[in-house]
Order: sequence, then C-alpha cells, then structure tokens
Amino acid sequence: MAKRSTTRKSTAKKATSRRKTSHKSPASALSSARAVWSGNLRLALVSIPVKIFPATKSGARIQFHQVHEPSGKRIRYEKVVPGIGPIDTDEIVKGFELKKGQYVLIDPEEIEDLKLETKKTLDLVQFVKQGEIDPLWFDRPYYVVAEDELAEEGYRVLRDALRESGKVGIGQFVMRGREHVATLKPCGDGLLLETLRFADEVRSASPYFTEMSDEELDKELLLLAEELIERKSAPFDPRQFKDQYTEAVRELIDAKAKNRKHVEVEDEAPTGGAQVIDLVDALKRSVRSNARSGSTKSSKAKSTSRRSSKRSSASKSSSSRRKAG
Repeated sequence: MAKRSTTRKSTAKKATSRRKTSHKSPASALSSARAVWSGNLRLALVSIPVKIFPATKSGARIQFHQVHEPSGKRIRYEKVVPGIGPIDTDEIVKGFELKKGQYVLIDPEEIEDLKLETKKTLDLVQFVKQGEIDPLWFDRPYYVVAEDELAEEGYRVLRDALRESGKVGIGQFVMRGREHVATLKPCGDGLLLETLRFADEVRSASPYFTEMSDEELDKELLLLAEELIERKSAPFDPRQFKDQYTEAVRELIDAKAKNRKHVEVEDEAPTGGAQVIDLVDALKRSVRSNARSGSTKSSKAKSTSRRSSKRSSASKSSSSRRKAG
C-alpha cells in the first residue's frame, strides 16, 4: 500500500510539473514578439512606461512568385536606365515631378536628415467620447503593454479611468522617424492604441454624394429593411467570417502538390543583368545595316551585269568568226 501511495504521489508531481512547464506567462509570450515603440504614456505629471506591439498580422496571405515556365527560372526585376542598362542602387536619387518632365532631385541622405528624433513620450492632450471619431480616420491598431510590474498600477488606473468615463485619449508621438497622431482606449484587460490619418490624407465625402436624391422614401420599404436588419442582428464574432478566396487557393495548391510532380525552379541571383537596347540606336543600326545590304546587292547586281555583257560580247564575236570561216 505504501508503495502504491508513493507511486501515485510521484505521478501527480510529474503531472503538476508538466502543467507548470507547459503554461506560458504573458511575459514569456511577449518575449518572442518585437515592440515597435517603447516610451512613456503621460497624463499631466503621471508617466507610465509602456511598449507598443502590432495588433494585426498578414501571415495568412498567400504569396506567389513569378516563374519563367520554359526555362523554369525565377523572374527577377532590375533597376535599369534605357541606353545604359543595369545600375547600382547608390546611383539612385529620389525625384519629385514639378511638371511634365521637370523634377527636383533629392538625395536619400537629405530625407534621412529630416526624420524626427525618436520622441519617447506620448502625451495625452485631449479626450473625446468613444464613437465620436469616424472609423474613416483610423489607420493601424497596436497593443499597449506595461513595461514592467512597477508600471502596472498606473497602467491599470489609466485603463479603468478611460473605461469608466467612456472616453478615448488622443496624443502625438514619433515612431520610426515619423510623427503620428493616435487614440488610446481600453481593450479587454489592456489598452489599444490606434494611429489616425491626418486631415490631408482623407478625401471629402461630399463630391461623391452630391447627386443623391432628397426624395422621401416609401415608409413600408423602410420598415421592411429595418425588420430584416433586426432579424440578422447578432454579436460580432470575427471567426464566422472566412477568407474563402485564400482557402480556395490553398486547396488548389495542396491538390496540385499532392497529385502532380513538383517543378524545380532555379532561384539564382541576376549576374550581368538584361541587355537594354536604346530604340533610337537600334533603328539607326537597322538603317545602316539595310543601307549596306542594299549597296552590296547593287554592287553584286552590277558585277553580274558586267559579266553577262562580257559573255554576250564574246559569244557574238565567236559567232561572227564561225560565219566568216
């Protein structure tokens, strides 16, 4: 009995240790993710150290490469100049077109010099009601995480205060050399930051709807539409919506991979680059080639004509000599 009891205890300990090792804390889960910004959220005199992580990903998208079917090689794209051919990247500058054919050239280093220094503080300078900002203005979402345990209390206070007030904080900060305006609001147990578009990045809606009629609608049609909306109303669950196109493409790829022989594609880096032919030069060469060809044919024709006339003269003289004899 004692041995059985000991065995049960050791088994229970092993199971407990396995559960402990398999469980991942939020901190360990974040260790594999990369923060895109770290700094302080500041509200008046209170600063909260935080990190910002992207809330979206594009890993589910299927990406294709272009392959030259006859040769089985990857298609590459090179930067070329007509009449010159492939060029080095350090010879490239940015050009802004002022008007057709006229550019202002700007060196990449000049652009780098204009980038803002990383500002390590996001000041919450204004608060608005949730839902007051039109979704049109929102750009990209990010999760905001407390830097450490010392920052957690201030983080939670700010989160709960925003939730209780029903407000969204607004501020500006610098990320990756560019300035952004952003909102901050509660999201589950944490905070969500969403960058906003600037005013000059959003088109006015009025030109698109100016032709819309103001005629009064049929009330019966309106009631029917409202009834249909009510019947189909339900809490939002993103798992109900599938990317059917991506799934269909994935099924097609899997079926071909299973039932057909795989194709070996050479993925070699370009060496000398494709030869670029200047159209004017090509036309000039064609004209010169045709001219030489024409002159050659003419000279051949003349020599042939001379030879035939000589033969004719010789033939006539021999004929006359035979008659005389």
